Amino acid sequence: RGMTEPVLALDSVRKSFGALKVTDDVSLSVASGELHALIGPNGAGKTTLVHQISGMLKPDSGAIRFRGEDISALTPEKRARRGLARTFQITSTIASLSALENVALGVQAKASHPLSFFRNAAGDERLNRPARAALDAVGLSKRAHVPAGSLSHGEKRALEIAMTLALEPAAILLDEPLAGVGKEEGERLIALLKSLKGRYAMLLVEHDMEAVFALADTVSVLVYGRVIASGDPAVVRADPAVREAYLGEEG
Repeated sequence: RGMTEPVLALDSVRKSFGALKVTDDVSLSVASGELHALIGPNGAGKTTLVHQISGMLKPDSGAIRFRGEDISALTPEKRARRGLARTFQITSTIASLSALENVALGVQAKASHPLSFFRNAAGDERLNRPARAALDAVGLSKRAHVPAGSLSHGEKRALEIAMTLALEPAAILLDEPLAGVGKEEGERLIALLKSLKGRYAMLLVEHDMEAVFALADTVSVLVYGRVIASGDPAVVRADPAVREAYLGEEG
């Protein structure tokens, strides 16, 4: 059968702000079921790259392909509809609604006629069934009826992942899911991401090295907008250029 086409592929993507090259000829791909981690020091351009993949920013040149289609010109909404989901957009949860209602709204947004947005979301089994399944997948079944605003930081992160899963995506962009989460909740989130491995193509942008090396099938290192190394985590970790740029001697 040969190599199957990657779910998400960046091909020589470039983005400059004035004279500053923030994304400098970046190529990387995420295969079906693969967890690909993108790491790099602050200011490496990770956020700008994620914005280009999700559609908030247009690359100056190069192509972003998703399931074989060039999506470089599509809006974030159109990309999401095609199955490219991104977690942790700022407006992701509505604090006053329960965890279940938040996910049900996500399911409804995906439906073809999201007209009666708030009217009967709470009682509609067509929305609640997939919403419950998504909460179950992230370990929040017991918290289904708790208002999102009352959840702990780590639980909110898990809820945001549930909202993403409810969209039945083909690929998920995880933008620093462990940021600001304590050790215990961090371990729970790592276990959650581990449990999702193999079911989705995932691109994980993360500062927490322990998490990256516990989870990733492939690691790419971004420094000053360029990928300086990409491949098996153990090989990348041992790469002298990576150690110098990023991990320091203790890495």
